Amino acid sequence: MSWNARFAGEDYLYGKAPATFVAEQAWRIAPGSRMLSIAEGEGRNAAFLAGQGVVMTALEAAPNARTKARRLAQERGVTLDFIDADLRGFDWPEAEYDAVLACYIQFADPAFRAEIFDGLARALKPGGLVLIHGFARRQPRYGTGGPGMVEQLYDLDLLNGAFPRWDVLHQADYDGDLDEGAGHSGRAALVDFVARKPVR
Repeated sequence: MSWNARFAGEDYLYGKAPATFVAEQAWRIAPGSRMLSIAEGEGRNAAFLAGQGVVMTALEAAPNARTKARRLAQERGVTLDFIDADLRGFDWPEAEYDAVLACYIQFADPAFRAEIFDGLARALKPGGLVLIHGFARRQPRYGTGGPGMVEQLYDLDLLNGAFPRWDVLHQADYDGDLDEGAGHSGRAALVDFVARKPVR
C-alpha cells in the first residue's frame, strides 16, 4: 500500500498529538528557529512545533497527508511551509535550518537511510540540532508499528556512527507505551537521539 493510500480518509493515522519525543524535546528549539521535518505525514509534529513559535517546513510526498497537515495547521492557528518531494533523490539545501527532525522515517533501507542522514547533516547550519526518533531493533517482537525488517530499525551505535564527532545532547533506548492513533498503539521499543552539528 502506498503512503498516499495509507493517509486517505478523515482519521489521522498517528493521531493529532505530537510524538512524545517531540513534545519532550521541543524546549531545545528556540522560538523563531527554522526547522525542517522530513516525511512529516499528517502534520502532528510540525503543527505542534509551529505552535511553540518554531518556523516549520514540512517535507512530505503524499498529497493526502499534506491536505490533512494543512487542515491540522488551520485548526491550531499556525502556519506550515511545505515541500512536496520524495526523499529519494531530494536536493538537500546547504546549511539552511537551525534544526531538523526525522521521526519514524524507518521506511528506508540502510543505504537510503545513510543518504537521508547525510542530507540532514547538510541541511543543518553549523551548531544546529538533529532530532531522530524511531523504533529500536527489538520492535518486531511487539508488533505495534514500524517495519518488520530489523535492518531498517535503530540502535544507538548506528546513530552515533552516522553523526561522528557531533555533540550528543540526549540519547535513549527504551520500551514505552504508544497511544498515537491506529498506526502506533501499545508497547514499543524506542530510540531517541539529539545531537548538535559541529561548528567547524
